[in-house]
Order: sequence, then C-alpha cells, then structure tokens
Amino acid sequence: MDKDKLYQLKNEATKIKPIINIGKNGITDSVVEEIKKQVKANRLVKIKMLKTSAEGEDIKTSAEKLAEATKTTLIDVRGSTVVIYR
Repeated sequence: MDKDKLYQLKNEATKIKPIINIGKNGITDSVVEEIKKQVKANRLVKIKMLKTSAEGEDIKTSAEKLAEATKTTLIDVRGSTVVIYR
C-alpha cells in the first residue's frame, strides 16, 4: 500500500468510533467472524482491545494475528486501539 493511501486511511480512522471491543477472553472464533462481517460492511474498522486481552503478548502482536486471521491489512495501532482495512 502506498503512503498516500495509508495516510488517507489513518485520517479516516480518526473520525470513526471503535465498532468492536475485545475483552478478557481475547481473540476468539466468534470475534473473528464478527470482525469479518464488519469489514465486509464497512471496509475500515476500528477495534478497541482490553490490555489484558493480549494473553501475555503486546497489542501490536495481537493486532497482527487478528489481521492475518481476518485477511485484512493492519493500518494503525495506537495504544489499545487497532485499525484494519480490506
């Protein structure tokens, strides 16, 4: 993805609210399915992750696994908020 497109998507992401919250159970199959539905409907999805949902991993590593599981592109990780795009 080129820098201009990435910059544009990050800019759009600042204007939307998190659609999905991932709690202490972490990334489950049902969470992955719900994210796939939201990505299909919205293309750009913001996800809020509980700090303890990482299961001993940092948020960035969990976000990369989540993007891989949902076949999306990881756009941004800020604090405990993740933005993915398809």
